[in-house]
Amino acid sequence: MIVRLLIPLALLGLVFWLIPGQSTDPQRELAVPDEELIAVELASVAIVPFTGAPVVLLREPESGSIVPIFIGPNEANAIIVAQRAISTPRPMTHDLAASLIHQLGGTLERVVVDELRDSTYLGALDIRRERGGNILIDSRPSDALALAVRTGAAIFVSPDVLAAGEGVPFEGLGDDEDVVTALGITVMQPSRELREALDLPDGPGVLVNAVRGPAAEAGIRPGALITRVNEVAIVSPLVFLEQVNETARGERAEIEFWFDGETQTVEVETTVPPPTPRRDRRDIL
Repeated sequence: MIVRLLIPLALLGLVFWLIPGQSTDPQRELAVPDEELIAVELASVAIVPFTGAPVVLLREPESGSIVPIFIGPNEANAIIVAQRAISTPRPMTHDLAASLIHQLGGTLERVVVDELRDSTYLGALDIRRERGGNILIDSRPSDALALAVRTGAAIFVSPDVLAAGEGVPFEGLGDDEDVVTALGITVMQPSRELREALDLPDGPGVLVNAVRGPAAEAGIRPGALITRVNEVAIVSPLVFLEQVNETARGERAEIEFWFDGETQTVEVETTVPPPTPRRDRRDIL
């Protein structure tokens, strides 16, 4: 019974944080100054070879790094569900938390992973309230990232967190399971059924599940099949991520895609797209 009560009590604490004048606890303080934080994009969920431990992959375009952060299996699943835009019959825990923030007049503007202390990552939710300004709420990074995927909030990490992830090996969940987001484009391996339903051409390519920011403005749409990046054939979601990440710094990624019977090529900046509220994203699945 005690375990079953933990989640409702945690959410109750969030309610008190969001209602002005109800909390007597001091605000969470970040371990590094704001100006040192680095914008990243949540790219995918992967696993560490041999151990099978799940990690979330963060793309940092300035250095060309893909940074793994260890997370739990439940949070990994929550991120995958959100990336795939899978609807559930009833709200899951992270859906409930996102709904609470919104219904109580708050906006999750960003999540921050600011410190690695004693082998544990520390994170925070930066929430803007209609009254009372912004507040920082202490959070496990895995929960914060699961909320960011649902709300379109920006993601920032500290330089130490980036450095801690260097050299950590990772591999995909499998071509049929991998979902990757880069440049604001979320892609997945199209199944045979999806190829037939969307009348997609034969050959290599990954299916666009959702798109936002400059990529959407350039004309990429949900339902498009991305076939090449920088003239390299895209055979899987992780290859898409690799080719985006190998784009020379300061250059735009050249993306070839098929949509509605036509093949087009556009160029997209490799910077982290600006945050976009989830309800404004164009999803198909």
